Amino acid sequence: MKLEIQNVSKRYNKNKYGLKDFSITIEKGILGLLGPNGAGKSTLLKMIATVSKPTDGIILLNKNNIVKDANYMRKQLGFLPQDFGVYPNLNAFEFLEYMAAMKGVGGKNLKPRITQLLEGLNLIEAANKPIGSYSGGMKQRIGIAQALLNNPKIIIFDEPTVGLDPEERVRFRNLISDLASDCIVILSSHIVSDIDTIADEVAIMKNGSLITKGDPENIVKKVEGKVFETTIEKEKLSTFKSGHIVISTKRKQGKLQVRYISKNPIEDSILQEANLEDAYLYLTKTN
Repeated sequence: MKLEIQNVSKRYNKNKYGLKDFSITIEKGILGLLGPNGAGKSTLLKMIATVSKPTDGIILLNKNNIVKDANYMRKQLGFLPQDFGVYPNLNAFEFLEYMAAMKGVGGKNLKPRITQLLEGLNLIEAANKPIGSYSGGMKQRIGIAQALLNNPKIIIFDEPTVGLDPEERVRFRNLISDLASDCIVILSSHIVSDIDTIADEVAIMKNGSLITKGDPENIVKKVEGKVFETTIEKEKLSTFKSGHIVISTKRKQGKLQVRYISKNPIEDSILQEANLEDAYLYLTKTN
C-alpha cells in the first residue's frame, strides 16, 4: 500500500494557493499531520479523499492515478471530514446502515460489523436513541464509526478528537493503533499529544508547504538542547517574547515560570527535555 502525492498544488485564484508544489509519500502505518490553521491540511485531505481535485500535480495510490480514477480510491477509503454531519432523527444503527448502503457495503456481516464498531467506540448503550440527542463527542464517534464501516485500506481523519473527552481520546487512539498494521491512516490534528502517542511518522505543514516529515523521535532531535525553563517578572514577558519562542507560561509565586526555545538562553535557565510540541512550535515559527 503506497500513496504518492507528487507536486500537487491547489490554486483558488491568481495569488492564493491552498497547497503549492506539495509532495509526500505515505506507506502503511499512521501519519500524523500537524500544522497551524491555514496550513493546508484539510485541503490536502480533501484531495486525497477525491472530494476536491488538484489544480496541478498527481496523486497515486499503488501507482493508480486517483485524480483520473477516483473510484479506485473511494472503494478503499474511510473518511471523516472536519465538518461531518449526521441525520438527527435516525438512531446509530439506522444511520450506519444508511451510510453502509451509500458505500455499497452490505451482506450478512454488516450488522455484526456495526455492533462491533459501536461497542469499540462506547456507543452501544445509546445506539437506539436519535443521534440528534447525542453530545458533540458522541456525534464525533459516530463519524469515526462510519469511516470504518467498509474495512478501508486508506483511512483519513480530519480533527477526529474534537469534542472527545480524555477517556474517549484514549479509546480512539487504541482503536486506530489496532487498525494501522494493515492500512494507511492519515490523522490530522491540532492536538499534538494525539499525534505524538500513536503516529509512526509525522508531517508538519505551514502555508501550503511541507516543512518536514519523519518519525517523531527524529523530529524532536531538531530542537534538543534548545528548550529551557526560567522564571521572569510578569511585566517582562512581552520583551522576553521578542527574543525567544515561548511555549508556555505558568504563574508561580507572583512571577511567571516560562518554558521557551532559544539558541541563546538567559542566565539561570534550566535545560529541559524536548518533546514533539516543542519541535512543532519551533519549526512552524522559524520556517
